[in-house]
Amino acid sequence: MSAVEGDVESGKIDLTSRAAFVEWTSVTIRYADLDPNDHVNNGAINQFFEDGRVQFRTSRMAPLGAAALAGFALVRYSAVYRATLHYPGTVEVGTVVTRIGGSSYDLGQGLFQGDRCIATAEVTTVHIAGGRSAPLPDTVRSVLEAARSPG
Repeated sequence: MSAVEGDVESGKIDLTSRAAFVEWTSVTIRYADLDPNDHVNNGAINQFFEDGRVQFRTSRMAPLGAAALAGFALVRYSAVYRATLHYPGTVEVGTVVTRIGGSSYDLGQGLFQGDRCIATAEVTTVHIAGGRSAPLPDTVRSVLEAARSPG
């Protein structure tokens, strides 16, 4: 299994499997998302992944309050496009925590139409205070621990 398919440290999370994810959001494909070949454009797929991260943050982290969530920045984003996607329709974006470090955490994401995996993504987010990386707040760390894959 490649690092793109799962947790870099453990190699156990398969981002192409719906069972890996703890948070889901549904996104409607728009006609404007198409490229000249009538496929959904990779930029639109990247936006679908962002919608999933926003849902994750809203659902899992926003209850902590603004102070606990201040100063986070995305520092790495990697996507693998695995299948074509067409209009019309909907997709579901799954998100899961794959790694928690001292000042950063990784999310794994999968984009699905039915049981078909369209794309996967890995994202690293770092906590920043005073212009440099800073330890994750304990409250955030607890939420992230609870959002690891059930498997």
